[in-house]
This record gives sequence, C-alpha cells and structure tokens, in this order.
Amino acid sequence: MNRAKPIRRKLDIKNGRVELSHGSGGRAMAQLINDIFHAAFDNDWLRSNNDQASLDALPGRLVMTTDGYVVSPLFFPGGDIGSLSVHGTINDIAMGGATPKYLSASFIIEEGFPFADLERIAQSMGEASRAAGVPIVTGDTKVVERGKADGVFISTAGVGVLPEEISLSSDKARPGDAVLVSGSMGDHGVAIMSRRENLQFDVEILSDSAPLHGLVADMIAAAGGSLRVMRDPTRGGLAAALNEIALQSDVGFAIEEALIPVKPQVAAACEFLGLDPLYVANEGKLVAICEAQAAETLLAAMRAHPLGKNASMIGHVVEDENNFVEMKTGFGGGRIVDWLSGEQLPRIC
Repeated sequence: MNRAKPIRRKLDIKNGRVELSHGSGGRAMAQLINDIFHAAFDNDWLRSNNDQASLDALPGRLVMTTDGYVVSPLFFPGGDIGSLSVHGTINDIAMGGATPKYLSASFIIEEGFPFADLERIAQSMGEASRAAGVPIVTGDTKVVERGKADGVFISTAGVGVLPEEISLSSDKARPGDAVLVSGSMGDHGVAIMSRRENLQFDVEILSDSAPLHGLVADMIAAAGGSLRVMRDPTRGGLAAALNEIALQSDVGFAIEEALIPVKPQVAAACEFLGLDPLYVANEGKLVAICEAQAAETLLAAMRAHPLGKNASMIGHVVEDENNFVEMKTGFGGGRIVDWLSGEQLPRIC
C-alpha cells in the first residue's frame, strides 16, 4: 500500500518570526532554508542540498575574499544589507582585476527576527547576484538568542579568476602615477546616517551600492598593464584608502579638493552632520592608480561606463618618506588628509 506524502507546511512569512528551532538542524530549519533562502537564491548548486558546492576548475589564478556585514539600519535609501553584501564581496574580487564567479553567504539571525524582513533581505541578495551574474552557491544559517545579535549579520566569501597578465597590488603605486576616482564620494555613508538619524533632505540621498566588475573589465581593456592599484573606498572613505596605499607603496599623494566629486546634497548633509565627505564610506565607487601616460585613456573608458560617468582625475603620486596625503583646498591652501581618528560613522557596512 502506497503511503501518501505528508503535506509540508510552509512558513508564515507575513506574520512569523525566527525561533531558536530554525537553527537547530531539524524540520523548522529545513523550512526556513527552503522557503526563504532557496526560493531567493535558486540555482543548481543549491538545489543539490549538499554542505558544499562542487565547482568546475577555473582557468588562470584564483582570487578569494571574505567579508562581514553588520550595517545598521538593515534597510536604507538605495539598498539594504542583502544587496550590500553581494556588491561588497564582488567589488573586493574586482579590485584585484579578477572576474567574480561564485559567492557563499552565512547568516547569523537573532531570535524573533521577522520572516518578512529576512525574506526581503534574501530576495534582495538573489536579485543582486543574478543581475551581476555571480551566483550564491553555498551557505550556512545560525540562530542566536534574543539580544545576542542586532537582527541579522551576514558573512560572505567570493571566488574569482584573474588572467595571468594582470597584477594589481596596493604596493605598486609609483611617484608620477595618476590618481582617479570613479564618481562622487560619500553617498553611501550619508544615506545610512540620514536613515539612522531620521533626517529629511530636499533631495533624497541614495546609497551608491553597486557591483563594479563590469566597470573594472572596461578599465582593464582600456589600460591593461598601465593600471597599478584599484581600491574600493568603503570604511574610512577616500581618505583611508589613499593613506593605506601610501603606506603600503611607501609614497605620498598630492590631490586637489576641487577635483574630487561630491554631490551638493551630500556636501550639505556632511556639513550639517559635522562629517568630512573624504572619510565617509562608499559602496559603489573605486580609486584607481595608473601610469601617467595612460590616465586620459583610462578616464575616458571610465566615463563611458554608467558607473563611471562622473569619474575624475584628482591628483598624483609623489615621493614622500612620511607617506602623507596632502590636499590643495578649495581656498588655495593645503592640509594633510590624515587617517581617521576614532569612529566617524559606526556600523556602516
């Protein structure tokens, strides 16, 4: 006698909340993974329901990165922690000149977190990974007691492939090299702060969160071996990125404030909040350092891409045993753009 299969209960996503049982490894956890994560990320690797993904060997050199996302608030103008985790991981791979291929994601979820918010985050991640062409192929889920997390934390890893002829590194900047940025600074950090502090501006400020691997591919096609360094100026903003490169390459930088793109509404918000746009996080912008003779070609290629249309050459690399980042101000004076002192904007990514 054939026995009828039991009807599987689906999660009450509209009204339900995460319980400790959803991390216990039993039926409740299987429901959570199937109804939220598999539904959002759906692909052949996940459908196999293994604890790992079996991937074809990639040509060239492998590039790998890992990151954690603890942003607050979880939802902000222009994105959320889900899309941010996909874009940020892809960008870390892309800054090495590599093509991102696969992602993994691990979730730490607080007991009591609404299913509806978790589904929204997962769907945002799925949409971002599909749009970028970089699938989430494996992952993990843990549930912790109420008060042991702030809603949800996401840890990611990414794998990409790098052609043998490309070699970018933060220790390769040389005096005379040009410094370029792909667009306006500070959008993401100000978007986070405006939502966190319930601030309203005449023009809404949106996060710039975006995957940069398409822009990077165009830059490499245009400038190739003339590129020295690429970096996405996330925590600590442009100031931190340039100071890190200066130290690692044992050089200094001479930049011009008037050449650094900052949207008027972002500049106004920063003035109101007492922030410096150079120290505010970005999630869809990059800094590029290249040989001087290739700068105009590279700049044209960046401006031809939607994510680089406001690209600008902001200065050059100089010899400096102190590794200072010096900026000519809009008033014609000068100042040192030093490392961030303290924590300017907590829980930003």
